Amino acid sequence: MTKEKAQARREHLQKMRAEQQRKQRRSALLMWGTGGLIIVVLVGVVGFYLVNQARQTSLDAVTSVKYDAGQHVWKPVTYKETPPVGGEHNNYWQSCAIYDKPIHSEHAVHSLEHGAVWITYRPDLAKAQVDALKAVASSTGQQDYMLMSPFPNLPSPVVVSSWGHQLKLDNPQDPKLAAFIKKYQNGSDTPEPGATCGGADAITTTADQAPLPPEPTGNQTPPPAETISPSPTQSQQ
Repeated sequence: MTKEKAQARREHLQKMRAEQQRKQRRSALLMWGTGGLIIVVLVGVVGFYLVNQARQTSLDAVTSVKYDAGQHVWKPVTYKETPPVGGEHNNYWQSCAIYDKPIHSEHAVHSLEHGAVWITYRPDLAKAQVDALKAVASSTGQQDYMLMSPFPNLPSPVVVSSWGHQLKLDNPQDPKLAAFIKKYQNGSDTPEPGATCGGADAITTTADQAPLPPEPTGNQTPPPAETISPSPTQSQQ
């Protein structure tokens, strides 16, 4: 009987060990399975975020055209795009700043030639949306080459332009606005990179405050040659 009891005890211990091993294997499988699932979910979330972020900041809708630079004229210019993104322009450039009234396109295009980005919006745009645009336009590191002004008869509530490039937006808080500025402000297509967008010779008035300057005649002094040394932006609200 003693041998039988010992054998029974050994068999019982073996069963207990086997059961314990099965439980350990199940726990390990469950742990690794859960960990793998968490990794898959995290990868999926990160992937979705990156894809969504890329979609939100995509500049595929940007339209681009080619214009020769340096076409300085004194006459009013009829432009193909609204607002214009290049072509003939006045000898004087618009001082980069935020304007609450329309400015002459002929001056603004000259600023685009110097590397500026021009944010235009419909005059009836809600104040909260205009304020959102101003916050973007006045962001640190952007204001030296930033124009902003209302523009009648825009094809969309907001249009952002640089030399040869333009993007239409419905929402002032669209992430594509910041992406456009980052890519095209003083971008690779800037005809005169480093040229000033301010200075004493820049235009600081709006269209209702002063007409386009006439061509100098007689003893009048023409505008000085453009400089490529940056100067501080003149702010106008």
